[in-house]
Amino acid sequence: MGPAGKDCRPFSSDGREARAGHGQHEEAEQEENEEKPRHLTPRRASDAGPSLSIDRVIHRVGVVGLGTMGAGIAQVSAQAGFETIGREVSEELCERARETIAHYVGRAVEKGNATAEERNATLGRLSFTTELADLADCDLVIEAIVEELEPKREVFAELDRLAAPDAILASNTSAIPIHSIAEATQHPERVIGMHFFNPAPLLPLVEIIRAEKSSDAALSAAFEWAEQAGKQPVRANDTPGFIVNRILIPTLNECIRLLDEGITVEDLDKAMTMGVGWPMGPCTLVDLVGIDIHIHAAEAMYEATGDERAKPPERLREMAAEGRLGRKTGRGFYEYTK
Repeated sequence: MGPAGKDCRPFSSDGREARAGHGQHEEAEQEENEEKPRHLTPRRASDAGPSLSIDRVIHRVGVVGLGTMGAGIAQVSAQAGFETIGREVSEELCERARETIAHYVGRAVEKGNATAEERNATLGRLSFTTELADLADCDLVIEAIVEELEPKREVFAELDRLAAPDAILASNTSAIPIHSIAEATQHPERVIGMHFFNPAPLLPLVEIIRAEKSSDAALSAAFEWAEQAGKQPVRANDTPGFIVNRILIPTLNECIRLLDEGITVEDLDKAMTMGVGWPMGPCTLVDLVGIDIHIHAAEAMYEATGDERAKPPERLREMAAEGRLGRKTGRGFYEYTK
């Protein structure tokens, strides 16, 4: 039974298909991970945070924000066997996430990657709410809201007040310093980063990010949970861009600047896929991530490092001003049909 909040109904088990086209995930083959996780007892650390003791097993996971990344993270958690509750600001957005996840889990059945029973079990572990208070009994809460510092700080301050003292609070931010978010809480030792990659159900990497005051216990618990959720976690420090974006953003910017020197979009993508072995070209990748998202991450890195290579190319700003944001708007470097 779901918590007592708005729209906390779990999925029905009738296997209904939801409509596609919300732009929550790409139409990619998704490997299904239905193995029941062994519940996690995080390792103790002698130098853990001063007031936090992570000694509970992770049974229940909360996800705040159910857009592209949040819906994917909720799907990953439920497929791995964890009771999962997603929170959005309106019932309409909760229903959109519900339908999106149902669509992609249903596709796995159509492709023979999961049974109807497994689909129903996954969807049965999901519930939705519009109230942060309904996440109070979660052992791990992952925030995936808009990439702006102040809204994140507000959410974390409230979660810090509501959640149990040994609950872990994680941000999925790709660019905002974790310590800046943690400063809004009374218990920064339980605040960490968990940076998933899009689409979350498909891409295995998760960066587990240590902020200045993050406890070893919280980090170890999150790392083990990610492994049990079928992911490949790596440890990262709270530096600009963490690991992947620190390397990738300047590289993508340089690729895009080549377009101003007469290289075509098609030749640029072909060169990087055929010559370097990238699974997709830089223009295709930026279209997938979202032009606006890339600009925001690049601006944050440029502000933090002063590295001119991180500064967003003017071409991207012009595209964003025209509403050409990539796949989600149907037009970026390429045109897309839904």
